[in-house]
Amino acid sequence: MKAITYSSYGTPAQVELVEAPEPKVGPGEVLIRVKAAGVNPVDWKLAAGYLDPILEVRYPVIPGWDVAGVVEAVGPDTFDFAVGDEVYGYVRKEWVELGTYAELVSAPVRTLARKPRTLTFEQAAGVPLAGLTAYQSLTRVDVKAGETVVIHSAAGGTGSFGVQIAVALGLRVIGTAGAHNHDYLRSLGAEPVLYGDGLADRIRELAPEGIDAGLDFFGEGAVEILQTLVKERSRVVSIADYEAAAKGAHQIWVRPDTADLTFLAELADRGGLTVNVEHALPLAEAAKAWELSAAGRTRGKIVLTV
Repeated sequence: MKAITYSSYGTPAQVELVEAPEPKVGPGEVLIRVKAAGVNPVDWKLAAGYLDPILEVRYPVIPGWDVAGVVEAVGPDTFDFAVGDEVYGYVRKEWVELGTYAELVSAPVRTLARKPRTLTFEQAAGVPLAGLTAYQSLTRVDVKAGETVVIHSAAGGTGSFGVQIAVALGLRVIGTAGAHNHDYLRSLGAEPVLYGDGLADRIRELAPEGIDAGLDFFGEGAVEILQTLVKERSRVVSIADYEAAAKGAHQIWVRPDTADLTFLAELADRGGLTVNVEHALPLAEAAKAWELSAAGRTRGKIVLTV
């Protein structure tokens, strides 16, 4: 099969399209014919070595965790899906080696759910990691309908999912973003507020009674700002501040979860979750996809088509 690989830590330029062995399919796994693979910042950060202290890597690496495709075979004692089923998932395994930037990927069924019927394969591939991160961030701080939540970096890939999910859960959403993204946030159901100096004061103007929860999807001091605004300091979660727990907030790492993926799929099929695929590139252009991701100017998702 064709796959993108790299054999050492380095830059996007090191990745290459190669012929690789087809993956084996063990018990509790299915083989997926990949239609699209989602691109996330963690993919190129991992390849640069930033996550070496916490993740085991075995070379050569096929990168990628997000996938949408069709089940081509099932492993022994695997009855959750059948050949021909359309699935999507966050295929994170025990170590980094056999990812989703390939024509075929073997995936534990615990990492998968049925693909949203109303989304294309490209759109579905953009959901799992970012969508799960947003949903699990909201559930970690135990949000309830009628509460007010601030989402920091609300126009990004994870933030835009967070806004839509929070709105669907009945929350009032205040989203931080640059001025050029304010109309976009309004279209998703959020009340936009400008980044930068004076952010806390601008949020207080919108919510003088305080906020119930805060989600930090960007970092750079956001946890401390949000903790001055929430009624309970512990109801702040961050995916970007690795000192969040020491500050009394939550620092999370997204987990594969079939039930959560199913929730997101059902939300999409009800029209409550839209996916903006800003760049859909062929598999061979993975390096370009990483460069676009690292530039940080993409509003929607980047995916590779296979």
